[in-house]
Amino acid sequence: MNAVIYARYSSDSQREESIEGQLRECMAFADKNDITVLRNYIDRAYSAKTDRRPEFQNMIKDSGKKLFDMIIVWKLDRFARNRYDSARYKSLLKKNGVKVVSATEVISEGAEGIILESVLEGYAEYYSADLSEKVIRGMTDNALKCKVNGGTRPIGYVVDEDRHFQPDPLTAPFVLETFKCYDEGSTMKQLRDWLNGQGMKNTLGKPLNFNSIQRMLTNRRYIGEFSYRDVVIPDGFPAIVPKDLFDRVQTKLEMNKKAPARHKAEDDYLLTTKLFCGYCGAYMCGESGTSHTDTVHHYYKCVNAKKSKTCKKKTARKLWLENLVITETMKIVMDDKAIEAIVSMVMDLQDRENTYLPMYEHQLTDVESSIQNMLNAIQQGILTKSTKDRLEALEAEKEDIEFRIANEKLAKPKVSADFVTFWLQRFRKLDMTQQSHRKMLIDAFVNRIFLYDDKMIIGFNYKDGETTISFDDVKTVVNQRLTGSDLDWFGAPCRVSL
Repeated sequence: MNAVIYARYSSDSQREESIEGQLRECMAFADKNDITVLRNYIDRAYSAKTDRRPEFQNMIKDSGKKLFDMIIVWKLDRFARNRYDSARYKSLLKKNGVKVVSATEVISEGAEGIILESVLEGYAEYYSADLSEKVIRGMTDNALKCKVNGGTRPIGYVVDEDRHFQPDPLTAPFVLETFKCYDEGSTMKQLRDWLNGQGMKNTLGKPLNFNSIQRMLTNRRYIGEFSYRDVVIPDGFPAIVPKDLFDRVQTKLEMNKKAPARHKAEDDYLLTTKLFCGYCGAYMCGESGTSHTDTVHHYYKCVNAKKSKTCKKKTARKLWLENLVITETMKIVMDDKAIEAIVSMVMDLQDRENTYLPMYEHQLTDVESSIQNMLNAIQQGILTKSTKDRLEALEAEKEDIEFRIANEKLAKPKVSADFVTFWLQRFRKLDMTQQSHRKMLIDAFVNRIFLYDDKMIIGFNYKDGETTISFDDVKTVVNQRLTGSDLDWFGAPCRVSL
């Protein structure tokens, strides 16, 4: 893995770990786990209560360049002390393929915190999906009328005032000639050089490249086909290329396609960053190898056993181990009492995280009570300049507090217990044959796993959520159910071995 280190200390800290000390422990963690550190991001005299930290923002921005896949911090509070900021930035980092890990804390997050994080992400996803449906509905109506919904305009077309595609008299002939030349034997390199020589540009105003030619030769819009999601309308607008010529070009492209290179399979190891060696505490990483029968085997291996041969931990088969963790996690998901306990802890954590809102609401109650007292006095005939000034001041204070409450609720939306329950129970409907669903389940519920040769200890993301699995017990259960094991549903083998 490639990683960066983020270090920070705050000016209001009474006891600060020095930047040098943080870097030292983070580098030791990286060396122990065979991780390559690319650079350090350091914020001095900045509190983690705010995200307005220059190097922190640079690190978030750089994560989009896909140069590193891990951020190492001395402790997780170096990253953020605000759960909502933490959830927001970790969600962004997750989209960029980057995880945040602590060099000194084996537990990667506070227990209920990860569940809350998952709920907050689901809350945003839920309303985003609802909004997306409304947008898609409108765009589908446009598509049925063959109106352009936006996106990149293909070379050779212009969009008229009614938002329909029309052939561009200047560039459409070059598109047709490109198809004809490829059909007659020209290479993509020759077509690229010829088009660039004629001054042709892509829709961004840049010279054409191989990808531009590939997209042009495979774009079905050139035969007048309008498509948007499930809406496909043949002859939806004027064609530039005849259908028979387009079909011949597709056949030739298929014939000229080079045999794909044999790349090493990049399998998705679900337990990466959550699986630790029970003997030495180091990470266990994904490995693969090919046997003499050309069968590819996938497994997890302790990095110390791999790198320095200082650990005795045996390798563990990937699919069997992942299936076992999935099975144990689903037991939690299907347990109503466990779900109720998690919901209770999430709601409690949510209340503790938002310290300002209860204070503002209490202040609002006091101000409204004072306003009511002033109104009662006015109704009794007590109306002086001081009374009027005081009432106006209270009204202004009430307006200010209401504004703060609105901002706080907007910045930190509070989800109800019913929504948390709904969100957790939807995990029961996941299809465990789909890798994306399996990953969603592991990310939300599993905190860490310590793997031994004869057992494993799974820590879940809620208080007291820990279970120990004996592999001897698993073997016994599987052998007793050779004709119908619950593990068979997940594809686990009948004979268990590590």
